[in-house]
Amino acid sequence: MSQVDHRQNANEHRAAREAHLIASEKARDLSRELKINDFHGGIHPPENKHQSTGEPIGSIPLAEDLIVPLNQHIGGTAIPLVKLGDLVKKGQKIAEADGPVSCPVHAPSSGKVVAIEPFSVPHPSGMVADCIQIRTDGRDEWCALTPLADYAHREIDEVLEQIRDCGIAGMGGAGFPTAVKLNPRGGAEIDTLIINGTECEPYITADDMLMRERASEIIGGVEILAHLLDQPERVLIGIEDNKPEAIKAMKQAAVGTRFHVVVFPTKYPSGGEKQLIEILTGREVPNEGLPANVGIVCQNVGTARAVFRAVTLGEPLISRVTTVVGESLERQRNIEVPLGTPIRHILKHHGLDRKQLQRIVIGGPMMGYTIEDENAPVVKTTNCILAPTNNELPPPPPAQACIRCGLCAEVCPASLLPQQLYWYARAEDREKLQAYNLFDCIECGACSYVCPSSIPLVQYYRAAKGDIREARLEKEKADRARERFEYRKLRLEKAEQEKEAKRLARKKAAEEARRQREQNADTPEAKAAKEESDVVAAALARVKAKQATPEQQLARAQRTLTSAEHRVERMQSKLNEAGEAQKPQLEAQLKTAELKLKEAREKLAEAEKLAASAPVQQTPSAEQSEPTVTQDKLTVAGASSSAAGAAIEKAKAAAAARASMSPQEKLATEIDALKKRVEKAEARLIKAREEDDPNTGAFETALEKMQGKLQEKLTQQSQNGNGSGE
Repeated sequence: MSQVDHRQNANEHRAAREAHLIASEKARDLSRELKINDFHGGIHPPENKHQSTGEPIGSIPLAEDLIVPLNQHIGGTAIPLVKLGDLVKKGQKIAEADGPVSCPVHAPSSGKVVAIEPFSVPHPSGMVADCIQIRTDGRDEWCALTPLADYAHREIDEVLEQIRDCGIAGMGGAGFPTAVKLNPRGGAEIDTLIINGTECEPYITADDMLMRERASEIIGGVEILAHLLDQPERVLIGIEDNKPEAIKAMKQAAVGTRFHVVVFPTKYPSGGEKQLIEILTGREVPNEGLPANVGIVCQNVGTARAVFRAVTLGEPLISRVTTVVGESLERQRNIEVPLGTPIRHILKHHGLDRKQLQRIVIGGPMMGYTIEDENAPVVKTTNCILAPTNNELPPPPPAQACIRCGLCAEVCPASLLPQQLYWYARAEDREKLQAYNLFDCIECGACSYVCPSSIPLVQYYRAAKGDIREARLEKEKADRARERFEYRKLRLEKAEQEKEAKRLARKKAAEEARRQREQNADTPEAKAAKEESDVVAAALARVKAKQATPEQQLARAQRTLTSAEHRVERMQSKLNEAGEAQKPQLEAQLKTAELKLKEAREKLAEAEKLAASAPVQQTPSAEQSEPTVTQDKLTVAGASSSAAGAAIEKAKAAAAARASMSPQEKLATEIDALKKRVEKAEARLIKAREEDDPNTGAFETALEKMQGKLQEKLTQQSQNGNGSGE
């Protein structure tokens, strides 16, 4: 063997040894990180889980009507895509998501849409919300499904869109849209995926039975979730040790994968997201933070199964496993029930004894809530329907005064001070409530469970949270309104500044132009332009002088009024003589005539007001009199408009002709015009002397000035003639 071969073998051996050491180190690190931790507080209430685990997951007959709420999750309410009378198939999308944090809604079975209106929904307040009611046809006919084949070679966004389009939301908590949770914002690096199979709430066994019977589908969903999170370093499936059959089934299904089924001691509420993260990793989620802030994503086992069916089968979330339990029922078990099934229908098929029924609770006895309307439907987050008797779940005794025992603080899993929060909630001190981290409360009910005074602490916390959220919304609205007002104010100020700047620029340009005109006033071009503008101004003045006087406008308004009155009288006469068939048309014409009569009266009033306020003028001459009938009955206003246009055009033509004249021709034209003016002035002076007019002196002065100008022009013409002769 050559030296090169020896060196190559040595390198391979060294690389293999280093890889083994790295793998061993990672295994030791993982083993060390998988050390089970504990969280503060917690309690051990009676589990009562054996009642509903005696038989496999079952089903019930399809309800006649399915009530499908448009909002079964955190986020925006879905927008209906169907209308009354539409026929829908099972799995068909009937409402589209409204915004990024929202989920579409699908038909749980085939049938006909018979209502889109508010119905009672499962909620602590007993509220109503918009729903779509489907009258089932019994065929349970599926629509065409579109599975996403070979998801591992698809783009991440494409797989997320499939999950979003199938309406998958968290099935173990508040129902946060899964696609949003799998796409953490802010570029957070996720190194751990936790699958929550804890189900610590008493009575509830839906996840337990799901892990026993659908473990392979859950593991298939976990593989998809890990792919979407870019294969995080650790995938942990947390299960409490009170579920041995589920633990065994999940471990068998996880064989051959890198997923770890982690078993830890039973304690309530270890199923809380933050508590489970602390148990499995030792990390603490910051105040009002998200698991993604510490590199972790949590999903429920039911959500993992729904993701598997959505991606591999194209099946939307239209059913779920729900625990039906309580001593007032003949049969207690878990069923897979279509979403929208009325709770009354479910209880009916489990032999409800209403004489023994104490109340109906959605969820478990610790975090659940009572509903009054049994017609409320099952939704995506309904994991349990509890129908207890008085002996099984007696009503709480009246609350007593707090004795400051401190038990609530000892059992709080979030390490809060429930007693202080209680006092601040009663005092409605929102600032103190937020300072004491009210929103870290997971409303597990442990504090209320151990309270010797039977104070409903969680109810106070829920009410306080609602008040704070409402105040925040009001503040956000006020802030947005203030921002809009300030933006509008800035916009108007900017527009005013721009307007002022334009005004100053125009003023500056006008002043500059005036200076230029003054500097160039003696040039021939400036003189020609001035003469042209003078001619146009004189023409406009003559046209204005020929416009109708107030007296003429008043006469015209009187004629218009008389004509309108005669028309109304004729229409009234025709209406009185007309038959029933013609009356509607004549009534419409009469209304039109009356409106014109009203307008004529208003115009007459305006003309009278104008004539009264106008100064007294002399009687116009024949040239200024009103146009006669021979002018084709044109109105004075129309005549004025056309005369103005003609005068302006004539003035422009004269100015253009004058601009083309030679200096000698211009001088001759001016002399002719002065001679005519002198003749008129002499005639006015003679007439003034004959009539002994007091203004005779002014006429004499004006004549002398005109004669002087004429003499100057004649002298200038004589000099020009001599100069040209030489």
